[in-house]
Amino acid sequence: MNLETKINNDLKEAMKNKDQAALRGIRAIKAAILLFKTDGSGQDLNEEKEIKLLQKLMKQRQDSLDIYVKQNRDDLAIVEREEMEIIQRYLPEQMNEEELKKVIQNIISETGASGIKDMGKVMGLASQKLSGKADGKTIAALVKDSLS
Repeated sequence: MNLETKINNDLKEAMKNKDQAALRGIRAIKAAILLFKTDGSGQDLNEEKEIKLLQKLMKQRQDSLDIYVKQNRDDLAIVEREEMEIIQRYLPEQMNEEELKKVIQNIISETGASGIKDMGKVMGLASQKLSGKADGKTIAALVKDSLS
């Protein structure tokens, strides 16, 4: 079942249950899908693009949450956290740090990277292999630690 079908089914369910938090999160995803489909690029929404779309929504929510926390706006922060929980349901399981380190070490071995100057080469492969399974900042930090 693709993301759009799953979202439509979950939206109906959230409406029946009158779950406002789920409705907000699911509607945000549905709006992002609609924008992607009507952007004029003519691209299909495959699984990889679905993950990128969801990650973008998560990053937007995280950025807003950080601002609201700094400004002591707990009322708005709660809304962002709720939406993040809903969006997280549709993302693949995130890898823990130990698993990430193992994958990054394998990539470093494959590429023959020896120092920080090879970070771009390693990051390219790591981003490709770990797409949707880990946050880009976390990957970059682990690659940098491993290479230095």
